[in-house]
Amino acid sequence: MTKPVERKYNLEQFRSISHAISTYDDLKLLLAHITEGIARTFKIKGCCTFVLDEKENQLFKASSYGMSREYLEKGPVFIDEKDCALAKGEPVFIKDMQTDPRVQYPKQAETENIVSMLSIPIKSRNTVTGVVRMYHNEVIAINEQDLESLSVLLEHLGVVIENNGLKNVIAQFKVAMNNLPHRFH
Repeated sequence: MTKPVERKYNLEQFRSISHAISTYDDLKLLLAHITEGIARTFKIKGCCTFVLDEKENQLFKASSYGMSREYLEKGPVFIDEKDCALAKGEPVFIKDMQTDPRVQYPKQAETENIVSMLSIPIKSRNTVTGVVRMYHNEVIAINEQDLESLSVLLEHLGVVIENNGLKNVIAQFKVAMNNLPHRFH
């Protein structure tokens, strides 16, 4: 009989992380803290936060913790249209990174000593905008309630990422408007 996986998040921690997500001014720092926090909390090898570029149909690293530079620079991470957390909109677990056909870079995973990966989508409303990938050198074991907590927190993060993108668009629009000749104002 297998021993149940211990919970890592309690209400106090969940509240603290939720508060941080809703109050950080610096998105890059927020992503770095969340990525590091996940890796440390779950005592896994590493963690990366990726955002989706729909034009390129690939993921771009927004933050990472615990992963080597060589692994992070292995090449573009393209989207598998049917089997990834982005397409499904729900967590996807890969137990064996060296043999699973969904893995793009199995040799690099082996070199990095990554055995398993858990991908959790970052959503904004019903749209998936990115993914958090948890990597470990053994099979990742996570409590189901912790997985639910992470999913909810990443939905909050998705709204923050979307709002940050809208702020950037508005700021660019204002700059463009201010550069127009005065007669156009």
